[in-house]
Amino acid sequence: MQAELEADLESTMATMNETPHLLNLGSGCGGQGLDAVRRFYSEKLIGQFFPPDAEFLPISRTIDGERLVDEVVIRFTHTHAISHLLPGVAPTGRQVSLAVVVIVGLSNDKVSYEHIYWDQAGLLAQLGLLDPTGLPIAPNTAETLLTYTQNKSANSPT
Repeated sequence: MQAELEADLESTMATMNETPHLLNLGSGCGGQGLDAVRRFYSEKLIGQFFPPDAEFLPISRTIDGERLVDEVVIRFTHTHAISHLLPGVAPTGRQVSLAVVVIVGLSNDKVSYEHIYWDQAGLLAQLGLLDPTGLPIAPNTAETLLTYTQNKSANSPT
């Protein structure tokens, strides 16, 4: 992720095997194959990963020999286009708190895939682009997750 944060396309691509795929399940953006993944990174991610005030709050990480799974809450102000998350959506200036799960497949110490999950309906509701009234949408679940996980010791059995 450091290469992505630093907007370094070549370093990002150097972490991948010859046949990677990437899918952002909330928005449907991504690509399959080295050229498509490179195009995705160059056109939709590098330079517009997240706004400058983005805060990444780790919840959990699981690693084995075949995959890495990160659960994180990302907080930011929607001040510029974020094409991988919100393709075609102009900045709203609103605050966002979003729970994200990233699953990274590993093969021979290289990334073979990335599957990124988040609650797109909750995100759109936070941005004022979807009215959650009467719908089974809970726009504030990321903050609830932080509350639950930051108080682990207080809620753990003794």
